[in-house]
Amino acid sequence: MLSKELKSEIKKRLLAKFDLEKIILFGSQARGTANWKSDVDLLLIGDVKYDRFRMMTDALRSLGRMKYAFDVIILTSDEFEEDKYIPGTIARYAFKEGKVIYEK
Repeated sequence: MLSKELKSEIKKRLLAKFDLEKIILFGSQARGTANWKSDVDLLLIGDVKYDRFRMMTDALRSLGRMKYAFDVIILTSDEFEEDKYIPGTIARYAFKEGKVIYEK
């Protein structure tokens, strides 16, 4: 499980770069089943202002030089709302098991 300090640093770094509506931690870190090899799965919800792949790369750069490896997914609010009830989607996993670490 991630410390409050680490969650705070994640929020600080991402919000300095992006105007986000929500940041959701999901996966093993949210479930409490993480081990020393586990990465940190983050769903960022907000406007996609430019190429999504480039935004994800920029988010990963913002999180660089931290103790963990990160996986970052970016969805618009509409995409999240549409997908959160569809089994097998990232939005569904984040909705069911995720922990909101930031909400506007």
